[in-house]
Amino acid sequence: MATSTPPRKRLGALPWIAPSVLLILAVVVWPVVEMIRTSLRRIDTSGVDQGPAGLDKYRKLFADPRLPDVLTWTAVWTVAVVALTMLISLALAQLFNQRFPGRRITRWALIAPWAASVLMTAIGFRWMLDQVAGVLNRLLLDLGLIDSAEAWTGDAAHAKPWLVAVAVFVSLPFTTYTLLAGLQTVPGEVYEAARVDGASRPQTYLRITLPLLRPAFLVALVINLINVFNSFPIIWGMTQGGPNADTATTTVFMYMLRSYDVAESAALSVVNFAAVIVMVLVFLKVSGWKETDR
Repeated sequence: MATSTPPRKRLGALPWIAPSVLLILAVVVWPVVEMIRTSLRRIDTSGVDQGPAGLDKYRKLFADPRLPDVLTWTAVWTVAVVALTMLISLALAQLFNQRFPGRRITRWALIAPWAASVLMTAIGFRWMLDQVAGVLNRLLLDLGLIDSAEAWTGDAAHAKPWLVAVAVFVSLPFTTYTLLAGLQTVPGEVYEAARVDGASRPQTYLRITLPLLRPAFLVALVINLINVFNSFPIIWGMTQGGPNADTATTTVFMYMLRSYDVAESAALSVVNFAAVIVMVLVFLKVSGWKETDR
């Protein structure tokens, strides 16, 4: 007689992965579904649902004259912050991978921006750049480098470079340590073989270090793309997207819209979510990430 499979064995690994699946459904899938549903409704400022709106909120969103500038600045912001972060982190990781006096202290010092709240860091920089009480203006005035105090966050032309600088500052620790971890997995024997073969330092770095660092580099790059694109505390803490949404990215602009049209804000959330998915998929396709598993 054929023995029947016990019910527990038929379930396989489901009992073990069920909590994780339920958690993903609760914190990822359900909010996305609710976000899409909200973007298709007509909701007044008091939160009362007044019925379906179809695609009206999307039409209203794309008709907003501020949106093109917001999208452009979001793209510039993301590319500038991620590119600078990766380049500086690559240099710092290479430095921290060497032995030098005080290496442990400098490694710990790099963690400080990571350990502090991003919003707290942004507010600290906002006060540092303040026109009246800011230490930067005081320093530049004392050195005679400027004739009068500048409103460093009062207009987009002055604020945008500072926003990028602060974003790079808070992104460096994670990226540097990710790349440093990748560098420390490279066997020393590989470098020894390269020296025996007569390879110069630049050749060793380009042909050995960078290819072996690729998995860590891709992880750091993708996570930075997502984090920077969706970044909110830095811009909100320093400029609140102003003046007139001139320094707002899509994430900040979404928060600004929620004050008078929740559904339109949800529509931008859907667009933002789709953009992140497309951006990551395109990047992974172009980078050939599957080759790292071969």
